[in-house]
Amino acid sequence: MIKIEKLKCGTTLIMEKTDYVQSAALGIWVKAGACDETDEVSGVSHFIEHMMFKGTEKRTAREIAADVDKIGGMFNAFTGKEATCYYIKTLSSNIYQGAEILLDMITGSRFDPAEMDKERKVIYEEIKMVKDSPDDDVYDTISELVSSGNPLGRSILGTPESLAGIDREKLTGYLNDKYARDSIVIAVAGNFDEDRIREMFEERLNALRVEKVTDNVHLLPYRQSFDVKVRDIEQTHICLATPGVALDDRKYYAFVLMNSIFGGSMSSRLFQNIREEKGLAYSVCSMNSFSSNWGFFSIYAGVAHDKVEDTLDAIRYELDMLRKDGVTDEELSMAKEQMKSSYIFGLENINSRMFSIGKNQLLLGKVYMPDEVLAGFDSVTRGDVLEAAEMIGDYSSYCGASVTGKEFDLERYVRG
Repeated sequence: MIKIEKLKCGTTLIMEKTDYVQSAALGIWVKAGACDETDEVSGVSHFIEHMMFKGTEKRTAREIAADVDKIGGMFNAFTGKEATCYYIKTLSSNIYQGAEILLDMITGSRFDPAEMDKERKVIYEEIKMVKDSPDDDVYDTISELVSSGNPLGRSILGTPESLAGIDREKLTGYLNDKYARDSIVIAVAGNFDEDRIREMFEERLNALRVEKVTDNVHLLPYRQSFDVKVRDIEQTHICLATPGVALDDRKYYAFVLMNSIFGGSMSSRLFQNIREEKGLAYSVCSMNSFSSNWGFFSIYAGVAHDKVEDTLDAIRYELDMLRKDGVTDEELSMAKEQMKSSYIFGLENINSRMFSIGKNQLLLGKVYMPDEVLAGFDSVTRGDVLEAAEMIGDYSSYCGASVTGKEFDLERYVRG
């Protein structure tokens, strides 16, 4: 059973207790990510996440890590477009010590300028690592292109130039504005004492501001654009994208199932056509990227330089067939079973449950019960999938990005 409460400090606490396990996972979710930033401080949300591990008024960075190890915990954090999450998983008896460590990081981090300079160099290396991974680089590029300059297209890591300009004053100023009690969700899943968790968090976040400072954002319309980056690599990486739907859109389930059929599994049309039948690519897939108020659909393939045109022709063909004929009853039934199985498997993992309830509560203000999710998949018809296919089926309207070893005119291939 899931319990959602508003604590005295104004923060939301969501708890899902499972008595038959011997572990618990706890996450502190903050509604602050890349889309909250400006060009001047691009990457600051991710920078803050890194700095939370670099020492508090009570603990050094080494002591933070040692205290987690003492309780046999596993902890980490991640930054996304809309949220940052700090989380820990431990034995049930140790989750309270784990929660105290995370609270100390959130409320007592020092943000020492010398440590900031060290960590800035670490993030520079992280940026280089992405650039050295063509499949990661091409996805970051297409995310920026399809977002047409809107906040959700902003890089999570930032740029070397933006990071160089983020000093302690800018970092703590952003943190003070965005890390507010009304924009934080505490999510706990597993076996734990609900009253003890509630008491731990009831007053501990009072040092944070009451309400998050938000800016009015003028969203720009979708604009088709292209970017081809030529490097000394042996393969061409291609990514195409077009607008999709948001997390809470009525077409969400249809988009998930459509993607599974089109390019989301080994039995999908893209995989079978481009890899199995034509042998054009080792890796080919499609995916949905969902946010609270927007989303996009993308297609990726890694191919030999001389197979680019054949691969793009095959993608065009499959999109045309999807929009023209829709899907079969057998394909839809198979996709439903795949997605429902994946969802149910996730319910059996304590960390996955914490991530699911925390993210949904933070971004959507509600949590979908298992029977709602399963019913959502079951309710999708072939007509619903065809409606989704119509939205993403116009190949000539896609944005395109490529990281390649051989220059080519991607725009001409896509627009025709």
